[in-house]
Amino acid sequence: MNQIIKFIPLATFFLLYQIYDIYIATAALVISSTIQLILTYILGNLEKIEIITVILIIIFGSMTFFLRDANFIKWKVTAIYLILSIYLTVTHILGQSVIKSMLEKEFTLPDYAWNKLNWGWVSFFLSSAILNIYIAYNYSLNIWVNFKVFGLLAGTLICMLLTSIYIYKNLESGKG
Repeated sequence: MNQIIKFIPLATFFLLYQIYDIYIATAALVISSTIQLILTYILGNLEKIEIITVILIIIFGSMTFFLRDANFIKWKVTAIYLILSIYLTVTHILGQSVIKSMLEKEFTLPDYAWNKLNWGWVSFFLSSAILNIYIAYNYSLNIWVNFKVFGLLAGTLICMLLTSIYIYKNLESGKG
Protein backbone atom coordinates (compact mmCIF):
# COMPACT_ATOMS: atom_id res chain seq x y z
CA MET A 1 0.00 0.00 0.00
CA ASN A 2 2.78 2.40 0.97
CA GLN A 3 4.55 1.87 -2.39
CA ILE A 4 1.36 2.68 -4.30
CA ILE A 5 0.90 5.89 -2.30
CA LYS A 6 4.43 6.96 -3.28
CA PHE A 7 3.60 6.80 -7.01
CA ILE A 8 0.40 8.84 -6.82
CA PRO A 9 2.14 12.28 -6.99
CA LEU A 10 4.21 11.21 -10.00
CA ALA A 11 1.17 9.78 -11.79
CA THR A 12 -0.85 12.91 -10.95
CA PHE A 13 1.93 15.14 -12.30
CA PHE A 14 2.16 13.20 -15.56
CA LEU A 15 -1.59 12.97 -16.12
CA LEU A 16 -2.22 16.66 -15.47
CA TYR A 17 0.74 17.65 -17.63
CA GLN A 18 -0.82 15.68 -20.49
CA ILE A 19 -4.24 17.28 -19.96
CA TYR A 20 -3.27 20.84 -19.00
CA ASP A 21 0.28 22.17 -18.70
CA ILE A 22 3.43 22.09 -16.58
CA TYR A 23 2.10 24.68 -14.13
CA ILE A 24 -1.13 22.86 -13.25
CA ALA A 25 0.82 19.59 -13.12
CA THR A 26 3.40 21.14 -10.80
CA ALA A 27 0.75 22.59 -8.49
CA ALA A 28 -0.87 19.16 -8.33
CA LEU A 29 2.55 17.61 -7.62
CA VAL A 30 3.04 19.94 -4.65
CA ILE A 31 -0.42 19.19 -3.26
CA SER A 32 -0.36 15.43 -3.88
CA SER A 33 3.20 15.10 -2.51
CA THR A 34 2.18 16.90 0.67
CA ILE A 35 -0.85 14.61 1.05
CA GLN A 36 1.35 11.58 0.32
CA LEU A 37 3.79 12.70 3.04
CA ILE A 38 0.96 13.05 5.56
CA LEU A 39 -0.45 9.60 4.66
CA THR A 40 3.00 8.04 4.92
CA TYR A 41 3.43 9.67 8.33
CA ILE A 42 0.04 8.32 9.48
CA LEU A 43 0.98 4.83 8.26
CA GLY A 44 4.22 5.11 10.25
CA ASN A 45 6.66 4.57 7.40
CA LEU A 46 8.07 8.08 6.99
CA GLU A 47 11.75 8.40 6.14
CA LYS A 48 13.94 11.51 6.28
CA ILE A 49 14.52 11.52 2.55
CA GLU A 50 10.78 11.70 1.95
CA ILE A 51 10.57 14.85 4.07
CA ILE A 52 13.51 16.40 2.23
CA THR A 53 12.00 15.45 -1.14
CA VAL A 54 8.63 17.03 -0.33
CA ILE A 55 10.31 20.18 0.98
CA LEU A 56 12.20 20.46 -2.32
CA ILE A 57 9.01 19.79 -4.28
CA ILE A 58 7.25 22.56 -2.37
CA ILE A 59 10.13 25.02 -2.88
CA PHE A 60 10.86 24.31 -6.55
CA GLY A 61 7.21 23.63 -7.38
CA SER A 62 6.05 26.90 -5.84
CA MET A 63 8.71 28.84 -7.72
CA THR A 64 7.66 27.10 -10.95
CA PHE A 65 3.99 27.86 -10.42
CA PHE A 66 4.19 31.43 -9.13
CA LEU A 67 7.07 32.61 -11.33
CA ARG A 68 5.75 30.71 -14.36
CA ASP A 69 9.17 29.22 -15.09
CA ALA A 70 9.40 25.46 -15.71
CA ASN A 71 13.16 25.50 -15.13
CA PHE A 72 12.64 25.39 -11.38
CA ILE A 73 10.76 22.08 -11.43
CA LYS A 74 13.43 20.69 -13.76
CA TRP A 75 16.10 21.60 -11.21
CA LYS A 76 14.19 19.85 -8.41
CA VAL A 77 15.05 16.45 -9.85
CA THR A 78 18.74 17.29 -10.04
CA ALA A 79 18.73 18.77 -6.52
CA ILE A 80 17.23 15.61 -5.03
CA TYR A 81 19.68 13.31 -6.80
CA LEU A 82 22.65 15.51 -5.88
CA ILE A 83 21.55 15.53 -2.23
CA LEU A 84 21.24 11.74 -2.25
CA SER A 85 24.64 11.36 -3.88
CA ILE A 86 26.30 13.73 -1.41
CA TYR A 87 24.52 12.12 1.54
CA LEU A 88 25.67 8.61 0.60
CA THR A 89 29.21 9.88 0.01
CA VAL A 90 29.49 11.81 3.28
CA THR A 91 27.98 9.06 5.43
CA HIS A 92 30.27 6.53 3.77
CA ILE A 93 33.33 8.68 4.48
CA LEU A 94 32.16 8.98 8.10
CA GLY A 95 31.95 5.18 8.28
CA GLN A 96 28.16 4.92 8.37
CA SER A 97 26.99 3.17 5.20
CA VAL A 98 23.36 4.07 4.63
CA ILE A 99 22.90 1.22 2.16
CA LYS A 100 24.28 -1.25 4.71
CA SER A 101 22.11 0.10 7.53
CA MET A 102 19.00 -0.19 5.34
CA LEU A 103 19.66 -3.73 4.13
CA GLU A 104 21.86 -5.48 6.71
CA LYS A 105 18.82 -6.81 8.58
CA GLU A 106 17.95 -8.80 5.46
CA PHE A 107 21.40 -9.67 4.09
CA THR A 108 24.86 -10.37 5.42
CA LEU A 109 27.58 -9.14 3.08
CA PRO A 110 31.26 -8.39 3.51
CA ASP A 111 32.15 -4.72 3.98
CA TYR A 112 33.71 -4.44 0.52
CA ALA A 113 30.37 -5.50 -1.01
CA TRP A 114 28.49 -2.85 0.98
CA ASN A 115 31.09 -0.30 -0.17
CA LYS A 116 30.61 -1.25 -3.83
CA LEU A 117 26.84 -1.03 -3.47
CA ASN A 118 27.14 2.40 -1.87
CA TRP A 119 29.41 3.72 -4.64
CA GLY A 120 27.13 2.16 -7.24
CA TRP A 121 24.17 4.13 -5.90
CA VAL A 122 26.28 7.29 -5.59
CA SER A 123 27.21 6.87 -9.26
CA PHE A 124 23.60 6.28 -10.25
CA PHE A 125 22.32 9.37 -8.41
CA LEU A 126 25.11 11.58 -9.69
CA SER A 127 24.75 10.45 -13.31
CA SER A 128 20.96 10.82 -13.09
CA ALA A 129 21.37 14.39 -11.80
CA ILE A 130 23.69 15.27 -14.67
CA LEU A 131 21.53 13.52 -17.27
CA ASN A 132 18.44 15.32 -15.97
CA ILE A 133 20.04 18.74 -16.47
CA TYR A 134 21.33 17.74 -19.90
CA ILE A 135 17.88 16.63 -21.07
CA ALA A 136 16.16 19.59 -19.41
CA TYR A 137 18.23 22.11 -21.33
CA ASN A 138 18.77 20.31 -24.63
CA TYR A 139 15.34 18.85 -25.34
CA SER A 140 11.72 19.92 -25.26
CA LEU A 141 9.65 20.11 -22.09
CA ASN A 142 7.61 17.14 -23.30
CA ILE A 143 10.73 14.98 -23.68
CA TRP A 144 11.96 16.08 -20.25
CA VAL A 145 8.62 15.19 -18.59
CA ASN A 146 8.69 11.73 -20.19
CA PHE A 147 12.31 11.27 -19.11
CA LYS A 148 11.48 12.38 -15.55
CA VAL A 149 8.47 10.08 -15.28
CA PHE A 150 9.56 7.03 -17.26
CA GLY A 151 13.32 7.30 -17.79
CA LEU A 152 14.30 7.94 -14.19
CA LEU A 153 11.81 5.35 -12.96
CA ALA A 154 13.24 2.78 -15.36
CA GLY A 155 16.78 3.74 -14.35
CA THR A 156 15.94 3.32 -10.68
CA LEU A 157 14.34 -0.07 -11.29
CA ILE A 158 17.38 -1.21 -13.28
CA CYS A 159 19.69 -0.03 -10.50
CA MET A 160 17.57 -1.91 -7.96
CA LEU A 161 17.71 -5.03 -10.13
CA LEU A 162 21.50 -4.77 -10.46
CA THR A 163 21.72 -4.26 -6.69
CA SER A 164 19.66 -7.42 -6.12
CA ILE A 165 21.83 -9.43 -8.51
CA TYR A 166 24.99 -8.14 -6.85
CA ILE A 167 23.69 -8.99 -3.39
CA TYR A 168 22.64 -12.46 -4.55
CA LYS A 169 26.06 -13.14 -6.11
CA ASN A 170 27.83 -12.03 -2.94
CA LEU A 171 25.57 -14.17 -0.76
CA GLU A 172 26.40 -17.23 -2.87
CA SER A 173 30.06 -16.82 -3.60
CA GLY A 174 31.27 -14.22 -1.13
CA LYS A 175 33.00 -12.43 -4.03
CA GLY A 176 32.58 -8.75 -4.98
